[in-house]
Amino acid sequence: MKKPANLTELIDLVHEAVYEVDELRACLEHDDEEASLYTPFLDSLDTMLRELHESMTSGKYEGVGKGEDLDFLPLFRKHERNIPFRELLRTINATHREGYEV
Repeated sequence: MKKPANLTELIDLVHEAVYEVDELRACLEHDDEEASLYTPFLDSLDTMLRELHESMTSGKYEGVGKGEDLDFLPLFRKHERNIPFRELLRTINATHREGYEV
C-alpha cells in the first residue's frame, strides 16, 4: 500500500481504519467463535484510532516524519496476524514515522 502524500490523505486512511474496525465489530455480532480472536484488541484499537483521527482533524496532531511509532503499534504487533486490515495500519504508522510519499 502506497503511503499518503499529505495530511488529508493520511486522515482518509485513519478514517478508513476506523471504518474497518466498525465493520469487523458488526461482523462479530453474528459470530461468537470469531469474536474471541478480536476481543483482546478491538476496543483498544478502536479508541486509539478514533483519538488519532480526532487529533488530526482538530489540528492537534503533531505531524509526520519524527521517527516515532503511533500508540497503537505495540497492540498491533501483539495481534497483527488477527487483524484483517493490518496493511492499512502498517501504512498509517509508516507514514507517521517516516513522512509522506514524495
